[in-house]
Amino acid sequence: MAATDAAPLVTFPTDTEVLITREFAAPRHLVYRAWTTPELIRRWWHAKRGTMTVVEVDLRVGGGWRYAMIARGGFEVAFHGEYLEIVPEERIVSTEIFEGAPDATAVSTVTFTEAAGGTALSILVRHASKGNRDLHLRNGMEDGLRDALDLLAEVAAGLR
Repeated sequence: MAATDAAPLVTFPTDTEVLITREFAAPRHLVYRAWTTPELIRRWWHAKRGTMTVVEVDLRVGGGWRYAMIARGGFEVAFHGEYLEIVPEERIVSTEIFEGAPDATAVSTVTFTEAAGGTALSILVRHASKGNRDLHLRNGMEDGLRDALDLLAEVAAGLR
């Protein structure tokens, strides 16, 4: 199992997709719990880049989610979406909308897989166009994601 502080690997399966993979030294059920529980999301989603102001999770097909924070510099960063598919502790499919670019809706598939005593997490983000994918990347996605997933690893490991 890779160390919990291993950087996520970002690849581009197609011109409209981003694939993020990361291994965690924590059981799948704990990574899933940290990913889906509002008070735990509040501890990692900000990626040390701001203060969380909203964490709403209605974890059911047709339910919604919204995360918002006040970033350094005093501006709001917010995302929201709708759950399309949920297989507890295995997969979550949802829409993802960055509120700063509401026309750039994506669909994210998050997969939690048991791997060598821990969890392999993969996040496949499908954008409607290459332009939307590139907008996602230009806004600091990879660095912020690396920091958020490092915090997620700490939160999940602390749940033991």
